Amino acid sequence: MKKVLLIIQREYITRVRKKSFIVMIFVVPLLILGMSALIGYVAKDSRELKSTQIVKVIDESSIFAGKFRNEKNIKFEPATGSVETEKAGLKNNEDLSVLLIPKDYNKKPVQIFSKKKPSFTLTGEVENQMNDIASTNTMLANHIDTALLNAAKKNKVTISAMEVTETGTKDANVGTSMGVGIACAIFIYMALFIYGAQVMRGVIEEKTSRIIEVIISSVKPFQLMLGKIIGVGLVGLTQFTAWIALSVIATKIAGQTSGPGGGMAGILTTLATIPFGYILGCFLFYFLTGYLLYSALFAAVGSAVDSETETQQFMFPITLPLLFTYLLSVTVLFQAPDSPLAVWLSIIPFTAPVAMMVRIPFGGVAPWQLALSMSLMVAGFLFTTYVAARIYRVGVLMYGKKASYKELVKWFFYKE
Repeated sequence: MKKVLLIIQREYITRVRKKSFIVMIFVVPLLILGMSALIGYVAKDSRELKSTQIVKVIDESSIFAGKFRNEKNIKFEPATGSVETEKAGLKNNEDLSVLLIPKDYNKKPVQIFSKKKPSFTLTGEVENQMNDIASTNTMLANHIDTALLNAAKKNKVTISAMEVTETGTKDANVGTSMGVGIACAIFIYMALFIYGAQVMRGVIEEKTSRIIEVIISSVKPFQLMLGKIIGVGLVGLTQFTAWIALSVIATKIAGQTSGPGGGMAGILTTLATIPFGYILGCFLFYFLTGYLLYSALFAAVGSAVDSETETQQFMFPITLPLLFTYLLSVTVLFQAPDSPLAVWLSIIPFTAPVAMMVRIPFGGVAPWQLALSMSLMVAGFLFTTYVAARIYRVGVLMYGKKASYKELVKWFFYKE
């Protein structure tokens, strides 16, 4: 045990003393905040047109002419010439478009011509207004009071999702839960790859430099692998703890500067409605157990090859369940966190770290499901560590021979 602790200490101290580690601790929270602000700005900015767009309307149906209403940065004008004449005027003006409405617009497509590709904002506004005008004309033709109907449309219904608990009712915060779930899935996915790859690279470096031969003379291969895995895992845990703490501090500072109810202050108020401590505890558990499960396999891969370029044939089958679950998480699972697919993926050890972190923020995980998932995660990393250790003990001393899956099976069954 003393030798394992020495290996852990070496792996941990060597990495946390690096300038890159210290720099990334401070840079990542700033990048996250900056990226969030940039996304918000770009999303808002992308919905607004940069300059006033003039739309020349050629209405062959005589239904829409004169009924378009001008909006911010969009101005409708009747065309004065033919279609070809108006299209010729587009060559010298990027802010000009020509809208051609055919006589039988229900059968033929309505076309809009521009010098450059028209934005979704412009085409969406034209489409919405045309639908409104067409609907109004249909109602008038059927002697329906459009004024009364438009007045009724102003009575909009707002739905507030509420969750019934043993202590009462509370806001369900579906949007917040969705955002937190996807964010946790992304962080878990990235962390398992980043820190697992560090273990693999460390093994390859020691093997190719022949340092491993000296180390193995003093410690058992299993002790070396275990110490390396735990040491790198503690580095990752330290980094995540620092990122979380600094992100919370930076967000609170940003919330105070933005004033009550605005900007970051609104985000903090929204996040306060979710069980942050419970989610954080589960995140740390699934990060640690998922890392231990996958890093053992990464270490086995590192011991079986002589260079990083040879790892691809072994990496894909290992990472496929993780990649499969990640893609489902950001597309399907957050829409149905309690579906049978989501439940099973959150229980199977190879997919649970990502799938369970999507489900937990929604609060619908049954205690037995969480207990079963956690138990299988512990059993899973013990099993993968055992399998990886038997391959590692042989692979770290093999040089110049290209490994295959058949060779790995032989290494596993080699006697001590």
